[in-house]
Amino acid sequence: MWQLYQFPLCPFSRKVRLHLAEKGIPFELWRENPWDMRDEFVVMNPAARTPVIRNEERGITVVDSRAISEYFEETVDKNPMINGTSANRAEIRRLVALFDENFYGDVTAPLLHERMKKRLVYRQSPDSRMLREAMKLAHEHLEYIDYLIDTRPWLAGATMSLADLAAAAQISVADYLGGLDWSGHEQAKGWYSVFKSRPSFRPLLAERMEVIQPPSHYADVNW
Repeated sequence: MWQLYQFPLCPFSRKVRLHLAEKGIPFELWRENPWDMRDEFVVMNPAARTPVIRNEERGITVVDSRAISEYFEETVDKNPMINGTSANRAEIRRLVALFDENFYGDVTAPLLHERMKKRLVYRQSPDSRMLREAMKLAHEHLEYIDYLIDTRPWLAGATMSLADLAAAAQISVADYLGGLDWSGHEQAKGWYSVFKSRPSFRPLLAERMEVIQPPSHYADVNW
């Protein structure tokens, strides 16, 4: 069986978990705190970043969420998440990069540093200025999701795709950390509510990171 090395608030691990669940691929979760720099984990991934997926029986280890997603798209035909025409597949990959890079850099990474890593690793208080800036940029990203949902059924086109999974993974972590103001973003909120109701998403909503609790609305599919 596949073993996924991850930690609960890693958005890239969450993207892979959603992808595997939507494709019906069984896997086991292995908790890995990358900041611990565990020797066995660094051997698997010298960058010491999650996620890493491994199948010992097959002798396969795949590192990095995009590489993992591409691997399973190429090897498992069921429920393709990079689909449609060549132009549509390019659009899916563009949006995956947007959320993996821009949303993460603007919103998720600062929130994780200020509200998780400072608390668990450094025993420091968060920087309120950094939090305000992250929430401001989150508003701009939600506006773009509003626009996309105004013009198409799903973020990249007519069907759900890896772009939706990448976006939902980042948003779920930002929402857990209290970094999103949903006011005025009814399109984005409606789209995200659909994800919160999916069987693939329910395990993510049920998880909790030690000593860090989400807002009361976090796991409410009707909120």
